[in-house]
Amino acid sequence: MASEIRNADLWQDGQLKIEWVKRHAPLLNSLEREFSATRPFDGLKIALSVHLEAKTAYLCEVLAAGGAQMYVTGSNPLSTQDDVAAALVHEGLNVFAWYGATAQEYEAHIRRVLEVGPNIIIDDGGDLVNLIHTEFRDLIPNVIGGCEETTTGILRLMSLNRERRLEFPMMLVNNADCKHLFDNRYGTGQSVWDGINRTTNLIVAGKNVVVAGYGWCGKGVAMRAKGLGAEVIVTEVDPIKAMEAVMDGFKVMKMSQAAGVGDIFVTVTGCEGVITEGDFRSMKDGAICCNAGHFDVEVDVAALRRMAVSCGPARKNIIGYVLEGGKTIYVLAEGRLVNLAAGDGHPAEIMDMSFAIQALSAKYLVENRDRISREPGRMVNDVPKEIDNEVARRKLAHWGCEIDTLTPAQHRYLYGE
Repeated sequence: MASEIRNADLWQDGQLKIEWVKRHAPLLNSLEREFSATRPFDGLKIALSVHLEAKTAYLCEVLAAGGAQMYVTGSNPLSTQDDVAAALVHEGLNVFAWYGATAQEYEAHIRRVLEVGPNIIIDDGGDLVNLIHTEFRDLIPNVIGGCEETTTGILRLMSLNRERRLEFPMMLVNNADCKHLFDNRYGTGQSVWDGINRTTNLIVAGKNVVVAGYGWCGKGVAMRAKGLGAEVIVTEVDPIKAMEAVMDGFKVMKMSQAAGVGDIFVTVTGCEGVITEGDFRSMKDGAICCNAGHFDVEVDVAALRRMAVSCGPARKNIIGYVLEGGKTIYVLAEGRLVNLAAGDGHPAEIMDMSFAIQALSAKYLVENRDRISREPGRMVNDVPKEIDNEVARRKLAHWGCEIDTLTPAQHRYLYGE
């Protein structure tokens, strides 16, 4: 069949969610109108693997309005919302995803969107790009290029590119200023605490919160924790980022030190093995661990499971692991992305900017397909500053803000032109 979903009768609920996003996404609104008129993706297939909730659904609709044949899956089994997937199927898009897919089902869904022979790939974490380079190499000549949404995905891309194994150009959407400065900081900061608070129903004020990683996402999580009244501890491996955290007013220490102090732990590193067996042994009874990095490898849940004498649900999306001696450690959302697996993800206004960058970057790839390098080792591309500035100008206009412009004399003074 054309689409694989579950609970297809839920589409009305999903449509309500998408309509709410549309009400708060002026940039995508304007792009939908423009794309409907210009049809930049006519005759092209777009394979998309992004957390499948309402904001992503609206991005899919915008691309489809531009003429794209959309083949859609999620980028995390626990972030797919079945009602939203059903709404897209009701609109005629090809969707291969459902909530709680097994590892085998998730991989099958990824394969289904690739086997159609996509021309554009929109990825979130790099699963599509990595699979097409291993199992679908015969389809690579069809690919004009792709866009990557996340820090984790960009790290994987950079590795492929350094090894000269990346075979089509990729736009580093996450590195665009209108993405990481806002999505990663303000979006992650708010949505992580939304996920934690709605899941635990516990107060944050007065608690010790440990934030592992002080990149843009970690900065946002720490800032929001401070605003909620927590004492914030940051752990880092980068001395400069650690110094930033100190100057921003946070305590900095090793995870081995923080483990015995923290009440709530949030990992935001993009790396594996951030909270490990020794850390669990040092934690307080009732400590809560969760992850806001892309993959579920930051909190070593497998080690915690081996250590536990028993485990079981404590509340929806919370598993309690009882260790010898009776201490219980709680893990939210199975160690997956807490803001999406236990929440609705970033606010609509934030994803409006990020997905406007995605849509314009995909359009840029199509319009510049003959000018973008396909030389091995030179396949990663920054989003052009013109796209970044265009998104910022549209957002400011929506807010009713006007800014100054350089006079010719000022431009000559600064740039000598």
